[in-house]
Amino acid sequence: MARPAQAKTEAAVTPENPLTGAQVKELSHKIWLAEYRINDLLTEVHPERWKLAEVARNSFTQTLATLREQLTAMESWRGQLDDRPDSIYLGYRTYAAINAILPRLDAVTRSITQRENASLGAQFSQAGNQLFDLQQTLQPYLAYLLHNQDEVVLATQNNLAACQNQLSFAMRGKTAPAKPMTNILPEFKGSRRKRNAAASNQSTAPGKASSPAPPAPKKP
Repeated sequence: MARPAQAKTEAAVTPENPLTGAQVKELSHKIWLAEYRINDLLTEVHPERWKLAEVARNSFTQTLATLREQLTAMESWRGQLDDRPDSIYLGYRTYAAINAILPRLDAVTRSITQRENASLGAQFSQAGNQLFDLQQTLQPYLAYLLHNQDEVVLATQNNLAACQNQLSFAMRGKTAPAKPMTNILPEFKGSRRKRNAAASNQSTAPGKASSPAPPAPKKP
């Protein structure tokens, strides 16, 4: 005899919320400060003064342009997260945007340390480390939001399965077997064009009087 599915009784570890809404906003502001610092430092980078081959200089200039674009994208997601700190999607996009910035920022930092000056490179490194630390602070909060969302989906699936099992058990033996339907061969009457053609042929068939033509008007 079928029975409704029972929920699992194993103890599950439920993570605690590591950040409140106000703390998420504070974290967002700190990310903005790190972003502002990096953009400010980028204004002091002058690859046109470096002794480099033209190809290498163009490659580094493109890297800087890409880094600026990534910073702009991160700011867009960060700003939206600041308005909706409980959004899993916006939190993830902010986290992913930082994750995309860090490797390129590290490459820029190494080039600046070697070709611009070590002091400026150290400032870039400090800003990058700060951004990384903020990303790591955001990670457990995202894990908490994702865990809650997963629990909601799992509970919904279990409830749906239980309802289906209960309905199947309640309706067992109370429904009549399906009755087969008699096959009926459809009768095609032909297309409208053929029917119109048949009607036209009947109207012009021999033996049927046609309407006399109207008399021609008399000349004055």
